[in-house]
Amino acid sequence: MTITQDASFCIDLHCHSTASDGALSPEDLISRAAEQGVTHLALTDHDTIVGLSEARAAAERSGMSLIPGTELSCVWRSHTIHIVGLDFDPRSETFLKAMETQHANRWGRARAIADKLSKVGVDDLLDKATTAANGDVPGRPHFARVLVNEGVVKDINQAFKRYLGQGKPGDVKAFWPELEDIVQWIVDAGGIAVLAHPRKYKLTATKLRALVSDFKRAGGRAMEVSTSGQSSGDLGFLAELCRREELLASQGSDFHFPGSPWCELGRIMKMPDGVEPVWHHFKQPVGLPERA
Repeated sequence: MTITQDASFCIDLHCHSTASDGALSPEDLISRAAEQGVTHLALTDHDTIVGLSEARAAAERSGMSLIPGTELSCVWRSHTIHIVGLDFDPRSETFLKAMETQHANRWGRARAIADKLSKVGVDDLLDKATTAANGDVPGRPHFARVLVNEGVVKDINQAFKRYLGQGKPGDVKAFWPELEDIVQWIVDAGGIAVLAHPRKYKLTATKLRALVSDFKRAGGRAMEVSTSGQSSGDLGFLAELCRREELLASQGSDFHFPGSPWCELGRIMKMPDGVEPVWHHFKQPVGLPERA
């Protein structure tokens, strides 16, 4: 089901380009989003905003509204958690310095992943993963691609199942800041901190409620209620949790690459009633277009 509440309104606040671990350049991502009917988009690459300028230029040409975004990694009680930052000032000097820190963290993590996977027998693993990332910091999907190309595993899913998934040797968490620090970076840049895809962390309901409580206490204002690949039961549970904690509700496809019908730009289950959309609280609030 699409998220469209009106024929001319479709908002997707979570997606990725080649600036991190996506398959499409920021420009091509905007073009695909436009083809899918998206009218308002946030590019939320992992721990970087380097793709925003290219995306902004493409969005202006297509008539799409682009909201500044990023997805930042952090640690909460030994769990890696992702926080989406929306509607911040991308020129904030403090925020840009924080991004430099996070970029260094990603390189440290990449080197640690390569070291942890040294026994798989792939020579120059870090260099090959960096090449797969077009010369930028490689993430786990890039390492997975190398493992497939080198014949270590048969496909990406197997690479994560054996080497890179949660709890596996390549799942390195030690380099991320604490949740409170990440939220503060976003808040200090005038943005809204959003807890990304809460059900993907595989936390119990009790632990998830604790995470949401700590996130809100740190200054977080919203959580993703509708994301790709989740069940209607998850949607209802997250909507109720959002209402109970008095958080704003966000939504996004978490799009990375074409070819996955369950994870396509602008294709998200409709937001349940009774939650307050985060886009109503942007500096320039986004709402349904006026009818003629």
